[in-house]
Amino acid sequence: MADSLTPLQIPAAAVAEYLEQHLDFLADYPELAQRLRLPREQDGAASLVAYQLQALRERNQSLQQQLTELTQIAADNEDLMERVQRLTLAVFEARALDVGLGRLVARLGEDFQVEQLKLWLFGEFPQLGTHEWLRSGAEATTPPTGVAELLAAGEPWSGRLAPERLAELFGPTGSRLRSVALLPLGQIGVLALGSENADRFQPGMGTIFLGMIAAAVTVALNRDWLDA
Repeated sequence: MADSLTPLQIPAAAVAEYLEQHLDFLADYPELAQRLRLPREQDGAASLVAYQLQALRERNQSLQQQLTELTQIAADNEDLMERVQRLTLAVFEARALDVGLGRLVARLGEDFQVEQLKLWLFGEFPQLGTHEWLRSGAEATTPPTGVAELLAAGEPWSGRLAPERLAELFGPTGSRLRSVALLPLGQIGVLALGSENADRFQPGMGTIFLGMIAAAVTVALNRDWLDA
């Protein structure tokens, strides 16, 4: 049985002949083209060097694009963090729960472009007045139908809801909403945020900042308030 040829035993002429018959070989193995070293004065070297440079340019462009995207994400996250901080301070600087929650609603509308909001509180909060955005006491003893299972994990949920679920959460105007975020507030209630933009609250979106907002509201509701 003849011994198999190792790469070092393959004649250079055979390699050259193979490449001559397979001119697109380097297109299939671009990483090899980037590692090859040929004298520039050799015939054909210029075209190979140009190929290598083009491959490096394309790789550099790809890395630059990734860097630009990461930089934009970092900037967006920094802006979002600042807005969450403003919201939290607005709530905790208030000396009455009613005032603090009113500021929360205003900030969510102005800084987070939330078109509709409903705060469901599963209990009595006599210090709160009557507000269009509030459901509490006898009308909100449990989560709306179909919402409890979405919040079973205790984490914010985002996505789209069926029209009947939107009506239960937001009332008649809920039919205009195309995406929703649900923020569980422990055993106290749930904060429902609605947008007419279908991409505003997408399934699987990051929930870190939503969780921070939920935590701020939960702490506010558990806080011992001193009326001014």
